[in-house]
Parts: sequence; C-alpha cells; structure tokens
Amino acid sequence: MKINLEIINSSYIFGEKEITDLRTKELVPKMIIRRRLTRASKLVLELISNINFEKGRIIFGTSYGELLSTSKILNAISNNEILSPTDFQNSVYNTPVSYASILSNNTSEILTVSSGEETSLKVLKVGAIKALDGDEILLVCAETLNINNIEEVNDCIKYLESAVALKVKVTNEKATIDLKNIQNTKYPKSIEHILHIAKNFKKDKKNIIEVNI
Repeated sequence: MKINLEIINSSYIFGEKEITDLRTKELVPKMIIRRRLTRASKLVLELISNINFEKGRIIFGTSYGELLSTSKILNAISNNEILSPTDFQNSVYNTPVSYASILSNNTSEILTVSSGEETSLKVLKVGAIKALDGDEILLVCAETLNINNIEEVNDCIKYLESAVALKVKVTNEKATIDLKNIQNTKYPKSIEHILHIAKNFKKDKKNIIEVNI
C-alpha cells in the first residue's frame, strides 16, 4: 500500500551541544511551567510555533527519549539520593508532546513512536495512515543527547540536540521528493527520514512524498 503526503510546512533545528536561541520564554510566559520543561519539550514547542500548528493530531518520534531526566534518576539511585519527582515525571517518552498539548489545550489524539534507527520512518508510516481521513497531521521527531559523559559512548553524532517537524495532509498527486539516498550524517539516525524531507522542502513548490506502508 502506498500513501502520498503533501508537506504543508516544515522546520528543523539542531545544535552540536545545546540550541541556545530558543524562544521558550516568549512561548511559555509562566515561569513555573517553563522551569519544568525538558530540553526536548522546548525544541518541540519551538517547531510547533515555527510551522504554525495550533491543534490537531500529533505523531511524535524519539529513539532515546528523555535521556537527561533518565540519567539523573539513575545517578540518584546509584548515589542513594532522593529521586526528583520532576525528573520522574519527565522521564517518559511522550513528555514533549504532552507539555505541548497542555499548553495549547490540544485534546486531539497524540501517539509516540520509538523504533531505534527507524523511528522517523515509522512516524511517517503512522502519520500517512492517520492522514487518510483528510486531517492535517503534525509529524515531529526530537533527540536530546547532551548528558554527562556522552562523549564516552558517542563517536558518530555531531549534533546532540536536534528536532524536525512536518505538517502534512494526504494527497493524490505524484511524489516530488525522493526518500532514497538519504545523506544525513552526523545527525541521529532516528530522525533522518523526516529531516531529509524537511531539508528538501521548498515553500514555492509542491512538496509530496510517497510512503510505502
């Protein structure tokens, strides 16, 4: 089965260690909420703002999840320290889109996908199926890998913070973007398919991909 998706809008951001020019203070004026946000939550909120997505269904993908919160929990256990309730709350994989839905009062369906290096490909497939009813859908992937001692296990990823989002809808028009020969080295493999699409997105042209289910 093949489903074609039109890319209505796209955005991606990345940094070697940490993205510093985020508009989190503007997007989340209340400090008490802003202080609880994870790095991935801030990236997702930034992308949602960039592509003007207000409310609707979201398919979110991440291979590694909330590494920083999880590492803090493991360090606390290792050191026989009290666990932080905030870190515990933020350690689940759907944290970024959960915060985004709360802040925008978005009550639509939200799904989280985690499938290793194929995460963004699976996000595309799930999104294509969900888009068959005609809705505009947000597809978003994010990885935040900048934790203590990450250099001891990382020798291939240059950008430790990265996120990408596509706003899509189903179409019968022919594909204009090829998903073959993806060359997104130095980024997490888990975002490469959606990142490839975002990098090839052109606002003045039709942007359509064919998704094989």
